[in-house]
Amino acid sequence: MALGVAQAIDTRTALVAEAGTGVGKTFAYLVPTLLSGARALVSTATKSLQDQLFLRDIPRLREALQLPVAVALLKGRSSYLCLHRLNQARQAETLPDRWAVRTLAKVEQWSHVTVSGDLAELDGLDERSSVIPLVTSTRENCLGQECPQFRQCHVVKARREAMLADIVVVNHHLFFADMSLRDSGVAELLPSVEVALFDEAHQLTEAGVQFLGTTLGTGQVIDFARDVLGAGLQQARGLQPWQEIAGACDRAARDLRIAAAGRLRDLRGTLKLRWNERGAQADFIEALAGVRQACDAAGAALKVVADSSPDFVKLGERAQQFATLAERFAAPAEDGQVRWIDVSPHQARLIESPLDIRDALREQMALAPKAWVFTSATLGDDDRLSWFTESAGLTEARTLRLGSPFDYATHARLYVPRGFPKPNEPGHPEAVAVLASRCARALGGRTFVLTTTLRALQTIGERLKAEFDANGDSLQVLVQGQVPKRQLMQQFLAQPRSVLVGSQSFWEGIDVPGDALQCVLIDKLPFPPPNDPLVEARVKRLEGEGRNPFADYFVAEAAVSLKQGAGRLIRSETDRGLLVVCDPRMAGMNYGKRLREALPPMSLVANEAEAMDWLATLASAVRPY
Repeated sequence: MALGVAQAIDTRTALVAEAGTGVGKTFAYLVPTLLSGARALVSTATKSLQDQLFLRDIPRLREALQLPVAVALLKGRSSYLCLHRLNQARQAETLPDRWAVRTLAKVEQWSHVTVSGDLAELDGLDERSSVIPLVTSTRENCLGQECPQFRQCHVVKARREAMLADIVVVNHHLFFADMSLRDSGVAELLPSVEVALFDEAHQLTEAGVQFLGTTLGTGQVIDFARDVLGAGLQQARGLQPWQEIAGACDRAARDLRIAAAGRLRDLRGTLKLRWNERGAQADFIEALAGVRQACDAAGAALKVVADSSPDFVKLGERAQQFATLAERFAAPAEDGQVRWIDVSPHQARLIESPLDIRDALREQMALAPKAWVFTSATLGDDDRLSWFTESAGLTEARTLRLGSPFDYATHARLYVPRGFPKPNEPGHPEAVAVLASRCARALGGRTFVLTTTLRALQTIGERLKAEFDANGDSLQVLVQGQVPKRQLMQQFLAQPRSVLVGSQSFWEGIDVPGDALQCVLIDKLPFPPPNDPLVEARVKRLEGEGRNPFADYFVAEAAVSLKQGAGRLIRSETDRGLLVVCDPRMAGMNYGKRLREALPPMSLVANEAEAMDWLATLASAVRPY
C-alpha cells in the first residue's frame, strides 16, 4: 500500500485503496507522504480521528523518521471558543438552566489557560451542550475583522498555522463545508498542497451530500432569535421591540417544525421524509411563509440599528439569508437536486442536495495537478471498488485491494441461523434478543448487538433485559441513548459481563481489541431504506441508465455496511470471536453468497450447537473477572 501511495505522489495521480483491518493503512499512507517532503492535506471522518492523527500517529512517525515536519490541526468553527461570543453569553439573560450556568463558568475558567481554544480540551463537556452554540461562532454570526477580539481569535490562529504547516489534518465535513461555503480555510489551503489524502473514505460521499446541499434548519432560526434578543437587549435596549421580534422568529421556526413533523409523535432520532409528503400541504406552506415574514421583519428592525454595532450587521445578514432560503424552499427544486426533510425531536431541516459528490470532486481535481489518495477498510465488494469510485467520480483512478493479514479462518466464526424469523415478521426483534441472550450467557457478556433501526434497538434492548431478569443472570444491558456514546463504551469496557445494543453509530469507529468483545450479532442485512428520498432518487437514476438498482445499489450498500459492522469483531491478530447475522436471507437468497464473500474469510458454523461450542471455547480461554 505504501508503494501504491508513493507512486500516486510521484505521478500526481489518483489512488483508491481498500485495506483490510490490520494492514496499518494509516502508516502506509503517512510514511511515503512524510518521506516525499510534499505538502499534504489529510482528511478523516471525525474530529476524534483527527485528534488521533495529530496527537499520536503523525508525531510518532515524525520522531521515528527524524523529520522536521510542521503539522497543524484544523477543525470547523464550532470546535473553537469564540471570545466575543463568550463575552456576550456572560452578559446574556437567556441561559436555559442552572446546568448551562455551570458549564459556562467552566468554559470561562478554561478560556484563560487554553492556547488552541479547541473545545475538545475541556473534559466532561457534552457535545450536545446548549452552551456550545453560545460560545462558538458560525459563518453567519462571525464578525471577521470587525470583531473586537479578532487579534486573539482562535479560528484565525488555527487557519494561520494551517497555512504555514507541511501537513494539515482536517475532517470530511470541513472539507466539503469549505467547498460549498469557502469558509473554513481549506479553500485557500487546497491549491497549495501537493497531496490530498482521505482516510475513512467510505464516509466521504454522505459527508459531501450533506454539505454540498442547501439547508434551512429550524434550530438555526431559533438560535438566530436568541442572538437577536441577546444583542438587542445588551446593545440597543428600547430602540426596537426585541422580545416581540425574537419571539416571532422563534414561534415561526417552531411552527415550521410542527408542520414538518405532521402527525409524527414520539420521535427517536432523525426521520427522513419525502418532500412531497409535506411540501404541498397548506400548513407547511403557511409555516414556511411565516419564517420568511418573521425574518424579513427582524431584518428591517436590525437595519435601523446597524450603525451602532457590527453584531447587528451580521444579524441582518442572517435574517436575509433565512428569508431567502424560506423563499427558495417555497419554489420547485433545481434540476439534478433531490429534496427531503429531516425531522428530529427538537428540529426540522429542509434539505436540497446533489445525489453524490462526483461533480464536486471532479471539479476540485481538475483545478491543479496533485496526488489524490482515498483509503478505507470498506470501499466496495469488487476489484474496481465500484461502490465508492462511481459515487465519487473516480472510475478512472487506479484501485488497490489489500486483504487483512489476520487469520480469520482460525480465529473467527460466522453463524447465519436457518429457520430464523424473517426481518419483516413481527417476532424477529424478539428472536434476535433471545438468541443474543443465549450467546451472551455462554460467553459471560462481552457481546454487541448491532441493529439497523432505532425501533429494533429499543425492542431488542427491552427483551434482553427481560430474558436476563427471568433467568437471574448477572448480565448488564447497555442501550444506545441511555448516556453519551463515549460513556456507554466506558461502561462496556469496565463491566465485561455486558451486552451493548447499538444502532448506526456503533457499526463503525468502535475499536475494542482483545477479549472484551468476542461476539457480534447483526439483527438483519443492512439494506438502504427503500423509502428514503435520497435512495429513491438514486434508484431512479440507475433505472434511467438501464441498470439493476437492486444488484448495483442495494446489495452493494448492504455489503459495505455489513463489512463495517463485522469489522467490530476482530481488531488484532490475536482476537477471536463469533459473528452472527440474524437474517436467513444471508443463507437462502442468491445474493447471500455475494454478501458472505464481502465479509472477511471466517469459518462457517452449521448450527447453533456449533456456535455455542465455539463461544464456550472462547469463554474457557478468558481470564476470570
